[in-house]
Amino acid sequence: MTQEIRDFVTPSCGLLAFGEPTHQEPAFGWVRNDLFARLVDRGFRSIALETDRVAALVVDDFVRKGVGTLDAVMREGFSHGFGELAPNRRLVAWMREHNEGRPEEERVAFHGVDIQAENTSAHSPRSYLEHARDYLGLDLDIAGLVGDDERWSRTEAILDAAVSPGDTAEAEDLWLIADDMLNALHEREPELVAATSREAWLRARTHLTAGLGLLRYHRQSSLRLELNARIAGLAAVRDAIMAQNLLDVREVEARRGPTLAFAHNLHLRRSPGSMRMADTDLHWRGAGTTVGTLLGERYVFVAGSLGRSEAIGLDGPEADTYEGSLQGRFSGWGLTAATEVAPARVRTDTTPRQGYFPIDQALLDDAEAVLHISDGATVGPSRDGGRSTRS
Repeated sequence: MTQEIRDFVTPSCGLLAFGEPTHQEPAFGWVRNDLFARLVDRGFRSIALETDRVAALVVDDFVRKGVGTLDAVMREGFSHGFGELAPNRRLVAWMREHNEGRPEEERVAFHGVDIQAENTSAHSPRSYLEHARDYLGLDLDIAGLVGDDERWSRTEAILDAAVSPGDTAEAEDLWLIADDMLNALHEREPELVAATSREAWLRARTHLTAGLGLLRYHRQSSLRLELNARIAGLAAVRDAIMAQNLLDVREVEARRGPTLAFAHNLHLRRSPGSMRMADTDLHWRGAGTTVGTLLGERYVFVAGSLGRSEAIGLDGPEADTYEGSLQGRFSGWGLTAATEVAPARVRTDTTPRQGYFPIDQALLDDAEAVLHISDGATVGPSRDGGRSTRS
């Protein structure tokens, strides 16, 4: 095994996707920080995390322009509770330190690729649509159609189709308005960019596509389906939005350099993911299925693997499992080609609350490489800026 990520970054790579097998083991965030610092030295100029794309604009303003404070950015610039994670805080601080005094074209950028939604909740689209409306200078009563934001964001709106606002006359009107605004945004692009800036235009598009994504998510939640089918459908919609966001990030960053993406393995793998729920296997296409197909060799996927973890109460793997075969190759963490991992037994000692999805042959077939952490407790921050692992 090796710790040299350059061994797996091909000259054609535009999007290097690093997956983690659980969100609850911080070691993957520390390793990600280290890898990103190395990749910046090799020309990477952006990172994209599994967090809300609109909220992430606050982080990007801080790391590239010094707008705001670190504490405020960690509160306001992340979704899904990811602003509370120490590796993310160190990443943001390092990016700001790195960018200080550098020419704008050399500064590293921060992106989110998710939406403000989960299996049991999703935000109101109001603020996103109003941002686009104001940018276009239109007189539209978005708030009147949305009504109380809480009726969109409450848990029942996602889990109970009967009270979902996603299939109402107001939602249909919002969809038509948002679609018209998107058309106007593109039709008027030259004059809008000239009057404002390319960055302001892109921000308006980001807000508008986020609003449309939430309307799509709420529409899915309004379908009368069994719970398992409902969750699978919502996961598919969310990943489709994430795929489009990843492609949009690459469009924005294509002239500046490659991007490192960091999210759960289920989102980044090339084949459909699956999840066990109430004795039923749910299947859906992750973002990596679409992005990997469209980008081809420009997409490189590194799957995350974990041996032992105190953070999630995971004991060491048995020797005949995939993780067990990787466990003895490196004392802390290391990278290996996916084709060099021999067939083995799928691990069965995990529990749903740990959020850990074991390695299997299908995941290996999706990946160019595997990054295995033998013990999460052996990996953490170091004292020197972005270099943030020890082995």
